[in-house]
Amino acid sequence: MSNTVSKDIFSFFKKLEKNNNRDWFNEHKPEFKAIEKDVKAFYNTILENLNTHDEIDKLKIFRIYRDVRFSKNKLPYKTHFGGSFHRTKPKLRGGYYLHIQPNNESFIATGFWEPAPADLLRIRKEFEMDDSEIRAILADEAFNRIWGDSFIGDEVKTAPKGFSKEHKAIDLIKKKQYIFTKKYTDKEVLDTNFINDINQAFKAIRPYFDYMSDVLTTDLNGVSLID
Repeated sequence: MSNTVSKDIFSFFKKLEKNNNRDWFNEHKPEFKAIEKDVKAFYNTILENLNTHDEIDKLKIFRIYRDVRFSKNKLPYKTHFGGSFHRTKPKLRGGYYLHIQPNNESFIATGFWEPAPADLLRIRKEFEMDDSEIRAILADEAFNRIWGDSFIGDEVKTAPKGFSKEHKAIDLIKKKQYIFTKKYTDKEVLDTNFINDINQAFKAIRPYFDYMSDVLTTDLNGVSLID
């Protein structure tokens, strides 16, 4: 386990940005493997912290190798670490993500990146029927001091099929993703308090996750969809 991020992560990625090719990477692979080991320990400490106040069934740390088959960007390596924490389904919904990247590009994210079509429709129907509870969560001072007071993510231009563009909750209904993010500078990432800040931010998202989990495990009449 590890409670801090090594500054070697940023220095390595800055060098990789200038030498993003297989020859350079293979030559410096022992350095990368040592950094990767430290990073995995840090992510596992976050997992341990999360499981003191949530139920996480899976941690996925993404590989450094880019899939260039369908991308115009043919650089072979990512210049960041990313890892996601999956809550225990079906009763718990939502997920957590940590992104570590130099040049003040690090961030954490929570929410619903790519809701399944059935889940997306269910969320929209809930907001169409009653948007008061989600707006109360978004308006909470302690919540939006950390996460802001509105979702980020893609949305349709006017209204999804079957919904009125004049509906009072159309700002919520037209979203395709329901995400929150919190950015960090390089200095903040290297600070000894970084891991505690992450944990407190993830704790603060729980009212939103509890609400969405309830929505996605019941029908519009409030009847449970799971055993």
